[in-house]
Amino acid sequence: MKITEEQVRYVADLANLRLTPEEVSRMARDMESILGHIDKLNELDTAGVPAMAQVLFDASETATLRADMERPTLPNEAALANAPQPGGGFFKVPKVIER
Repeated sequence: MKITEEQVRYVADLANLRLTPEEVSRMARDMESILGHIDKLNELDTAGVPAMAQVLFDASETATLRADMERPTLPNEAALANAPQPGGGFFKVPKVIER
């Protein structure tokens, strides 16, 4: 699949990235290479491979997940005690994304 520099610039804009012209052409080549590998993977016959929705399964003593248990938490007031600018029960932070 041919990736155009226009498509790379579009994706970079969505990710709020500024790329130099050299980076745009390199990214186009890299994206083409990645999609080429995916095309090769799509050629594999996976008809006999069972679908998996989850790697972990019910295996009682061999399961790696612990049971969900309610545990004591830090009260909101204590969490905000040293916040430089708390407000409304939340941490206030400066805006970091400008568009």
